[in-house]
Amino acid sequence: METARDTHADRMASATNLEAFLKRDRWFVLAGLAGATAIAWAYLVVMAGDMDAVAMPVVAPWSALDFWLMFVMWAVMMVGMMLPSAAPMILLYAAVSRRQRRRGHVFAPTGVFAAGYVVAWTAFSLAATALQGALEQAALLSPMMAATSPYLGGALLVAAGVYQWTPLKHACLENCRAPAEFLSRSWRNGTGGAIAMGVHHGAYCVGCCWVLMGLLFVAGVMNLLWVAAITAFVLIEKIAPGGHRFARAAGALFVAAGVYMTIYG
Repeated sequence: METARDTHADRMASATNLEAFLKRDRWFVLAGLAGATAIAWAYLVVMAGDMDAVAMPVVAPWSALDFWLMFVMWAVMMVGMMLPSAAPMILLYAAVSRRQRRRGHVFAPTGVFAAGYVVAWTAFSLAATALQGALEQAALLSPMMAATSPYLGGALLVAAGVYQWTPLKHACLENCRAPAEFLSRSWRNGTGGAIAMGVHHGAYCVGCCWVLMGLLFVAGVMNLLWVAAITAFVLIEKIAPGGHRFARAAGALFVAAGVYMTIYG
């Protein structure tokens, strides 16, 4: 009898400890996101402070190592820029997984879902690296990776502004701003399902912001103040109330700025 009572007490204590851990794990997720973002920004600061390590000759063909270094830079930059705005989605996934664990269901760790999100932006980074290489070969970028032509800078601003008003932008932004609806429609079980959901949501995020990333070439890919400004812009349009209206108003300003740059240089 005493043994049965002790066993029951042990089970209750274990359940209480598990419940306490599950309540704390959101802080672990937040700490992980903050840590990954901080590491990415630290890497960018080091790279920006040592341009000899990242700046390529404007006209000379890239070697495979040059391409790899630029690709890593873009991939790390996307982590630093996009993880903050993905935090609500990742935290919601963690909460759903927490409930699954309480019910004894099989779940995939939150890091797996986040990895799928990063995969989507890593694929974008490959395309961005190829674009940068083409622009440098055409002598359209400075060593700081900024557009040397007002026509190119103006075109990038106009393209970003027009895109802010397109149905595709609206649909992708809507999915980024409504993580609960996304999970209710797209939930899949298991590790493979978590990765697929992460890639799926990351694809919406890429669809929302890929043209905005072209603005990095306007003031310079290694202009960290400009990078921070675009990061803040993305965060506001995805999280702040009235994000859709903000995105469209900003689009009009982008077009006006692009036209001005094109005319007046």
